[in-house]
Amino acid sequence: MQNNHNHSNLFFKQKSKTFVKFHAPVNYRDTWQIFRIMSEFVTGYQLLGELKKTVTIFGSARVAEDSFTYTEAYKCGQLLGQAGFDVITGGGPGAMEAANRGAKESGVSSVGLSIQLPEEQITNPYLTKNAGFNYFFIRKVMLVSPAEAAIIFPGGYGTLDEIFELLDLIEINKIKKIPVIAVGREFWTPLMGFLKECSLKMAGAVKDIDLSLLQIVDTAEEAVEIIKKSKVRKMLCNPAEESCGQAMNWRIFRIMAEVVEGFEFLTREVRNDVTILGTKSVMPDNVFYQGAEKTANLLGKKGFMVITGGGLGIMEAANKGAMAAGAPSIGFSMRFEEGGHAIKNAFLTQSLSFNFPFIRKLILTVPSKAFVFFPGGFGTLHQLFEVMTLMKTKKMQEMTVLLYGKKFWTPLDKFIKEILLEKYHTIAPEYANLYKIIDTPEEAEKLIAKK
Repeated sequence: MQNNHNHSNLFFKQKSKTFVKFHAPVNYRDTWQIFRIMSEFVTGYQLLGELKKTVTIFGSARVAEDSFTYTEAYKCGQLLGQAGFDVITGGGPGAMEAANRGAKESGVSSVGLSIQLPEEQITNPYLTKNAGFNYFFIRKVMLVSPAEAAIIFPGGYGTLDEIFELLDLIEINKIKKIPVIAVGREFWTPLMGFLKECSLKMAGAVKDIDLSLLQIVDTAEEAVEIIKKSKVRKMLCNPAEESCGQAMNWRIFRIMAEVVEGFEFLTREVRNDVTILGTKSVMPDNVFYQGAEKTANLLGKKGFMVITGGGLGIMEAANKGAMAAGAPSIGFSMRFEEGGHAIKNAFLTQSLSFNFPFIRKLILTVPSKAFVFFPGGFGTLHQLFEVMTLMKTKKMQEMTVLLYGKKFWTPLDKFIKEILLEKYHTIAPEYANLYKIIDTPEEAEKLIAKK
């Protein structure tokens, strides 16, 4: 694989000249955004509701045709098709193209859910069905919603965002437990080592049972065999059926109600804010809790609002520090049961709760001037890689992203530099330093305040 990255990069540069299309970041003050978002949900659910048995395949767009990843992704598409599964991908080149190619040649639906990116997103020629999206968060909902299993190949920030979001949604019971299979031990084993040593042992942000959700294999045959042995169930109904259509319409209306409420809140209340994220699992005597509290306190004294997920642990610490500084202390919390009460900490000056995790994440991300990530698990990691994906793809302007805690974050930084950048070339060199690792609240204050 390593010998082919120059050929692969040249391929993308040549082809993207024809397909380049930039899209502005989400502007929550633009009322028309609401209708565009609704339209994309309707389009996506209508397309995916027609499918019967589906598996979603994720992976890098930046791999050559003769690489391990392309070869095994092609085999996955082919073997899944032979077993009667439709295949869904992001619709681009690389691993996505390979999986679609194998599926199409096996005679099943080969679906692409595409989004235009400035450099590398090109719709591949092996799609039998395709839907295009302007909004990353909607596209990811559609990639996950109908899946009866997910197979993940080596990739960059986008792939890591997708795998951690999927694991997070299963962990918090927002989607049903499905097989999540990572192909390529050489790539995934170092990441699993980080999760065990740092997220599990150091931060207590995940449990052993959570890590067991991710199954690592070496071949397409192993991945497909796991899926064939699992209990297959259709995740979406067909909107052409009256009962399904009514239920889906109601779901979309509820989604849009949360979008409207969130956008109105941001327009009315939020200015000059910093988002602080991290695990809910730490207590006040923990060094990271204390670091989050002091960081937010220093930022509050500098005139910044502080936004968190509104819950316990790092979120509580940050809100506590902001409130003590007399600064607005805002929490966007999650209702873990439909229509239930959200878990909120006692240090919020304002809050908003959400039933849909993807809307909460959108509202958490859109307005921020800077992000500070403390140690965490699947949810924290998913939001970190989503922010970096949005910046990389010009869906969000580049801003300060700080990772607090060198002992925790250095192993992940090593994985990014040595595996993603140097060995697999799934990110370009200019995107390897979108973040900075720090160890004190004073560093955070200095770096954010100077912006």
